[in-house]
Amino acid sequence: MDKKAAGNPLLSIVIPAYNYANVLRRAVTSVLEQASEEVELLVIDDGSSDDAPAVFAVLSKLYGERFQGIRKDNSGPASTRNHGTRLTHGRFVLFLDADDELAAGMLPRLCDHLRKQPDVNFWLAGHIAIQPDGSERQYPASAVPCKLRKRLRHYLLDKKIPLSNGACVFSRELLMKRPYPEHLRQSEDVPVFAYALAQEKIGVLDLLLARIYKHPDSMRHNANSARKIGLSLVDEVFSSLPDDLQSLKPAYRTQRCLSLFRTCLLAGDLESARSYYREAVRTNWRALLKWSYTCKAVRLWSGLNL
Repeated sequence: MDKKAAGNPLLSIVIPAYNYANVLRRAVTSVLEQASEEVELLVIDDGSSDDAPAVFAVLSKLYGERFQGIRKDNSGPASTRNHGTRLTHGRFVLFLDADDELAAGMLPRLCDHLRKQPDVNFWLAGHIAIQPDGSERQYPASAVPCKLRKRLRHYLLDKKIPLSNGACVFSRELLMKRPYPEHLRQSEDVPVFAYALAQEKIGVLDLLLARIYKHPDSMRHNANSARKIGLSLVDEVFSSLPDDLQSLKPAYRTQRCLSLFRTCLLAGDLESARSYYREAVRTNWRALLKWSYTCKAVRLWSGLNL
């Protein structure tokens, strides 16, 4: 690590890994096959129970000192990303999920942008989504409004700024100021993305930076995890945002309640579904005007087949 520190890399790529030994080599290769000396790679294994040590040995033999593999006790994705950030030396940090990969030829182009505008705190790029059936779809980076309030509304409420790890680059300084919330085991990236979008200096890249593999059983669709987090996500998102953006919090709370209502309904937890819908309406009566949710609520309370 001392050698890397002395070299002052421009970009640090951190791959958090947990039981992804079967695809980890693909992710690492996608980075190191196009990385120059100004890029460092760290793979942080979060206490995997699979063949990760054997894969680490193979990658170490293949890439030598260019491969840095670190193992730690299991503590979740947020803790793993924070640990990786602390170990990096680059001015910028990119998190690449272990089951994804960087698109070929994109890393040199990314570094060129980072070199030319070192004062940008957050970069957005596009990505290619690969579905379970192998079909692909391109998602270019979204336009970002100049006004911060409109920007946060687009991201948190209107869902007009989709963001993905692997297709975003943070300044290391930003991540040290706003680390990932380690008490969250799902949606832990939302508060960090919101904070990053609230920065004045951000950039949008005309690059399809990563190939992101979609999984129907991902944590983001895990009902149990969503219910455990509940409304605490709302407070976490707004805990680091400036005062002039706090007025968006009630609307986001309402939206979160409706999302949890739908999640609980689909999971068969009808009592929790009722509770979250009541809270949505209590927070903002205009939730009644969201007809897709209201129709579900009417059927729920009338005991009709859902």
